[in-house]
Amino acid sequence: MPTAIAVTSADLVLPPTDQQTPTAALLHPPDEAPLDAALSDMSVLLEQHGYVVGLYPASLPAAHKRRLHTVRAVLESDRIALLGLDLPPLGVAVLARQLRQLSICDFGAGVIASAARLLSHYIYAGALLGSVARLDRIPVSLKSHAKSWMPGTHFGVLAGPRPQMVKVGGGGHLAGPDFATQLIVASGQLQSEWVTGTLAPAWRVQQVHEVPLPQDSARWWGTGRLIEFAAFLPDISVLYQLVSSVRREVCTWCGIQLIGDRCGFCSAPLTAASSRTGATRALTAGP
Repeated sequence: MPTAIAVTSADLVLPPTDQQTPTAALLHPPDEAPLDAALSDMSVLLEQHGYVVGLYPASLPAAHKRRLHTVRAVLESDRIALLGLDLPPLGVAVLARQLRQLSICDFGAGVIASAARLLSHYIYAGALLGSVARLDRIPVSLKSHAKSWMPGTHFGVLAGPRPQMVKVGGGGHLAGPDFATQLIVASGQLQSEWVTGTLAPAWRVQQVHEVPLPQDSARWWGTGRLIEFAAFLPDISVLYQLVSSVRREVCTWCGIQLIGDRCGFCSAPLTAASSRTGATRALTAGP
């Protein structure tokens, strides 16, 4: 069975890319499921899949984070990876789907877990915002804060892979990917054609998909007046090439195979001798 990919809310489960892409499991918050039920659900996942890779946004409420780590601690399992991500909610959903795609390939659970860090560098996650007054996850100048109080002012903001912000209509532009992508868009309480009519052509995206806005997006971006977006690599063959091109190592603590410089399951860093080789990315010259 493929490694189970799990997320913390149903709106982070994007539609599958094909009939082979498995769905994601849900890691419910404490107010939706008692601890006994959470332990039982996780035990079933481990029995059916062997390993579980759980993804959650760094903005997840503290009580929900504690529940995740409590379940792992009570089960005393080294087969559960819990990965907190700095990506916005829609970016987390995109990454979760990419790992779902890769879970059916010939990668071990350790490689899939550590691939999350690699693939996040190729997700251009941002939003069109009606205000940046409460945005605290991206550097915002005092001038931009002041402009956000002016009616009709919109800001294009990129959270990753490199933070950027421009005033829409001010002559600036968000630097996009230099490789072929598709764009996923989720609209909140903001009406604008800027994302699909201006940003998408500028980034030369191949296709645009619309999905419902994740529930946590307004809290992450500091406003409900937004349109969230993420440009991503959709082709499983490109994702496979990207991950398989990176040198594989063995975790010196838990013995699982991984890529990169840190184990996704036990969080142990590679030794200096193991990490000297570095990691070569397949997209250096573009997909």
